[in-house]
Amino acid sequence: MRADKLGIYLNDHLAGATFGVGIALRMAHQHRRAARGAVLERIAREIAQDRQTLLDIMDSLGVPARRYKIAGGWVAERLGRLKPNGVLYRRSGLSTFIELETLRLGVEGKTLVWQTLLAVATGEGHLDESRLRSLLDRARNQKDELEELRLKAASVVFSSDSAGAASPTS
Repeated sequence: MRADKLGIYLNDHLAGATFGVGIALRMAHQHRRAARGAVLERIAREIAQDRQTLLDIMDSLGVPARRYKIAGGWVAERLGRLKPNGVLYRRSGLSTFIELETLRLGVEGKTLVWQTLLAVATGEGHLDESRLRSLLDRARNQKDELEELRLKAASVVFSSDSAGAASPTS
């Protein structure tokens, strides 16, 4: 196994995971009273756990976590909050839709890292294939749930019958 290339790859995914945890936690907090708030809270918790698992895997492989990549993911998530949403002083349904879509794409990336680690696990004694399969299944479930929320948000935000202000997670 090429540890240097795997280290770069895993650190890139760590940056993405840092970005994803920020979005997931913020969404869970903002929608905690909505009908689907519990789903977002659970997914946010799982995403944070998966990020920690990635750090644990990196440690077991002797791959150091690059602080500048972690900082980059953190900064990117904060900067993403500044994007215009068509409303001046409050959140719009479009903000929620874009965040759901971004989170959904991030979870897709997470499925790819687990699949990649499964592909290299056969030659690497430090990787637990059973655990990686479990992480992959969980990521696929998260992706399905986020897609359901994303499609519901799309119908609310882009419907000609609504102003798009209603919460697509309610």
